[in-house]
Amino acid sequence: MSLTPVERLIARFGLEPLDRDLFLGDPGPGRDRLFGGLVAAQSYVAAALTLDGPDAADDRPLHSLHAYFLRPGRYEVPIRFVVHRIRDGRSFTTRRVVAHQGGEAIFNLAASFARVEEGVSRQDAAPPSADPETLPEHRGGFWRSKEHSAQNPIEMRSPDGLLGEDDELPAQRIVWMRPRGPVPDDSMIHTALLVYASDRNLVSTAVRGVDEPREQFRLASLDHALWLHRPVRFDDWLQFASESPVAHAARGLIFGSVYQRDGTRIASVAQEGLVRLRRD
Repeated sequence: MSLTPVERLIARFGLEPLDRDLFLGDPGPGRDRLFGGLVAAQSYVAAALTLDGPDAADDRPLHSLHAYFLRPGRYEVPIRFVVHRIRDGRSFTTRRVVAHQGGEAIFNLAASFARVEEGVSRQDAAPPSADPETLPEHRGGFWRSKEHSAQNPIEMRSPDGLLGEDDELPAQRIVWMRPRGPVPDDSMIHTALLVYASDRNLVSTAVRGVDEPREQFRLASLDHALWLHRPVRFDDWLQFASESPVAHAARGLIFGSVYQRDGTRIASVAQEGLVRLRRD
């Protein structure tokens, strides 16, 4: 039986332990440079695997991560994840992960895990949006064709439809996302899927409203931050709203927010991306 696109992605989260804090990951097949969200998700999994206790992912879930994309990664080349145990406190646990490929560091991650506590609870309202079931499919880049889009592990819907048709609109975007297939009842897997998806469509938001067409830009993630406010369940549609308040000197800054269908905010994202004009 063939695997669904999301099952193939989840299989990439199955890291091989080489030593106490050393893991080997398989990025799988692909084309062009490696998607940064995959390296980020695998790095999170490597950090989570070093937490103490059989139910550590539930008792002490991820609450934030901060990362830098150091070099472009490649598909079909194993990635070695080195985890540093920075701190194991009563409330917070900190890990640092460096991902190496071909003898070079390609990704650096700091992850913080925290015990769930009672406290103040408030949020701003989610931006208005049509029901995702009524929206057209959102495609771009490698996933632009229908054939390739069907193999995307994350299904996306948006009022914008195809990327590149919205260059005259403000530097804001709403995209609904959900896994393209069933997700096991495992909190670490749900969180890894959200980390993976949180790198989608952010940098492209920074080039909306500019004179040059999107195809004239070379886009890449430079750094990435994610904060989780509530437990992650990623087996239904999540609304990803993003905006880019500034772009300058070949870099764009993007802020994002993630909401459940009922309007509950579960995560916030920030990223700076490369938005360099292509050279002949």
